[in-house]
Amino acid sequence: MTTGTTFTAALVQMRSGLAPQANLDAAMRLIGEAKDGGADYVLTPEMTNILEVKRERLFATIVPEENDATLAALRELARKLGIFLHVGSLAIKLSAEKAANRSFLIDRKGDIVARYDKIHMFDVDLSNGESYRESRNYRPGDIAVTADLPWGRLGLTVCYDLRFPALYRALAEAGCSFLAVPSAFTKQTGEAHWHVLNRARAIENGSFVLAAAQGGKHENGRETFGHSLVVDPWGRVMAEGGIEPGVILARIDPAEVTAARAKIPSLQHGRRFEVTGPMAEPAHLHVVRGQA
Repeated sequence: MTTGTTFTAALVQMRSGLAPQANLDAAMRLIGEAKDGGADYVLTPEMTNILEVKRERLFATIVPEENDATLAALRELARKLGIFLHVGSLAIKLSAEKAANRSFLIDRKGDIVARYDKIHMFDVDLSNGESYRESRNYRPGDIAVTADLPWGRLGLTVCYDLRFPALYRALAEAGCSFLAVPSAFTKQTGEAHWHVLNRARAIENGSFVLAAAQGGKHENGRETFGHSLVVDPWGRVMAEGGIEPGVILARIDPAEVTAARAKIPSLQHGRRFEVTGPMAEPAHLHVVRGQA
């Protein structure tokens, strides 16, 4: 699904800390700057409301979706500014034991038109001693989500999802022209893989990739890579941030999706296949849900 109308996309790069109100204040200021720059669609990074890895402090701070002041304020801001506001993700309390890493797409009326819970949990041990167990605090989602914007279809993903190309192929096959990747990539992994992975997801699917990031040294000691990216369907970086918080703007022409897919029609050429041999297992099934 593509349309012939161009639009301006804005990526909000943040350095979220431990206090949701301070993070909200920063996000609202930057979203306002994006609107002043002509943005029609604004994407914030993963963990817009809090970047906290300590379990006790996290669960003492976050609340269920219906009580989340950040979400309520951003819904009102989207309505006031008349923009599509894509909240990259918020930490949302599901129970005393588990949270959701949940993305929200808010329309110009302030209504939530799509929700997506991050599917792939970041459970890794890095060579520099950093260790993360996202699954300890968060319940993974199991449904890929699309939503229709006035300019074409959007696929919702979050951060670590970027390393799982089958998700993006499923979204592209479901008609997505734009793939959102709000993130909080670590400095180490970002330096090695951030640009390559975002460009690869754009190229292999003939889609725009919109990747708003966290950047810099955070209050909890974590260091994220920044470098928010807009990548076109041919894999070219159209706009890029640095490390500091700010706004990255790019004019998006959905017709470029059609042009790229006509040159390299790989979405039409994909074939289903079986894998045989030692330890071969059936392929995963991918469920995609559309929302509008």
